[in-house]
Order: sequence, then structure tokens, then C-alpha cells
Amino acid sequence: MSLFLAAAAGCSPDKTGSDANANPLAGSETLVQISTIDAVLNGLYDGVTSLETLKEYGDFGIGTLAGLDGEMIGFDGDFYQVRSDGIAYLVADNMETPFAAVTCFDSDLEIELPQITSYEQLEQFLDAALPTDNIFYAVRIEGTFSYIKTRSVPRQEKPYPPLVEVTAQQPVFEFNDVAGTIAGFRSPAYVSGVNVPGYHLHFLTEDRSAGGHLLELATQEAVAKIDYTFEFLMILPGGDSDFYHLDLTQNKQAELEQAEK
Repeated sequence: MSLFLAAAAGCSPDKTGSDANANPLAGSETLVQISTIDAVLNGLYDGVTSLETLKEYGDFGIGTLAGLDGEMIGFDGDFYQVRSDGIAYLVADNMETPFAAVTCFDSDLEIELPQITSYEQLEQFLDAALPTDNIFYAVRIEGTFSYIKTRSVPRQEKPYPPLVEVTAQQPVFEFNDVAGTIAGFRSPAYVSGVNVPGYHLHFLTEDRSAGGHLLELATQEAVAKIDYTFEFLMILPGGDSDFYHLDLTQNKQAELEQAEK
């Protein structure tokens, strides 16, 4: 892996260009993922990849920080941590993530959203505009919102509890008449256990002061930009990671839905 990273140089300004010095991942439509969602559901919260390394794979994405310390959101190359106090902090390059997904964002489809009154309605509207359910999509929505509801999670200490126990006590934040950015991914159903099937979105206010994992919304004026993402690269924890000893044979979909919603 070190030889590959030595060649990486961040996102190319032109994802379709042929610059030989550009990040080889940035020249393609690739979602790069660190670890699996089922590892997180099982309480594997130790950091495995630094943000400095993660940003070599993409300038846009979501995830969490070591110890499950809040919700992470990044776009335009800047990554923020929304901690359990609801405040957004700029993530330092030496911080680590146990789970994240990133890409080099380049919009393939732009849609002006109607007045949407729920997360479910947003999902239905976007799904109707997408060409297929069977690839990954990076989703970026910018605008003003009459209502936003988010959550974050407090940092955990070992022995780590399962995610579903942590989210049962999650702090929830509400925003009214707020401008900001929603960022995240829509993943196909067949990645169950690996990533979150369907939409997984985070929110950051326009002044980048607050946000979290998106639970509910209502739009005023907003535009959705969609990046079709045809390639997938997953990097698993290595070395003597506890990942080696997890039982990942169980179906965690019900727990995931409970934790995500």
C-alpha cells in the first residue's frame, strides 16, 4: 500500500484528464472506503487511517473519527468533525478514522430540488432522477432549508459498546431556516454489511459551525449535484487490528437501520 500512496497526489482538477502525475484514483470514478460498516456496528472504533492519508483518496466524503468521536463531513478538500456538542471542528491531518468513504467529487447531474418536506421524499425524488440503482453516487446538496435535524455521537472508551447502544443515547440537534451543505453517498443494496445501502448523508451549516448525521429535512431552495461513481476500493484494517477477530457473519441490517435513523 505504501508504494501506491507514494504515487498519490490528491484529486486531479480534471477527473477525466490524462495527467500522468495525477492521483490514479482521481482519474477515475472511485469511491474509496476505509473498513466496513459492520465493523463499526460491532464496536470497532479504533482509528486505522489518518486524515492526511484519507485526503489522498478524495476531497469529498463522510465518516467518523477514532473512538467514534462524532460525525465527519468533508467537501472541497476540507473535513470537519461534528462532535456530541453539535459544534463543527476542522479535522487535523494527524487525526484517524475507523470508517470513512471518500471520492474526488465531480458533478455529473445537477437538479434543482422542489420544496421537499421529509428525508423519505428526498430519497424518492433523487431515486427517480438516477439512471440505475446498481452503482454508487456521491451526493452534494447546497441551499437553504426550513428544517434540518441531525445527530452526533459522543466519543467512546474501551471496552467499546456496539453502535446501536451508542446511538440510543445520541444527542440530536435541530436547525430552522438554515443554509448549508448536505454531503454523502447513495450505495447499492448489494453492499449490505460493507457500507450503508441507500442514502447516508451528513450536514454542515454554511458558516461551518455545526451539523451532524442527517436525520430529517425540509428544503426551501436547494440544488442537488450527483457524481456517478462506477468504481469501488475498500481498504481493510491491517496489522494486529481487532478487525481480524470480529465475527462478521451475522446479518446486522436491522441494527444498522436502527442506528442510522
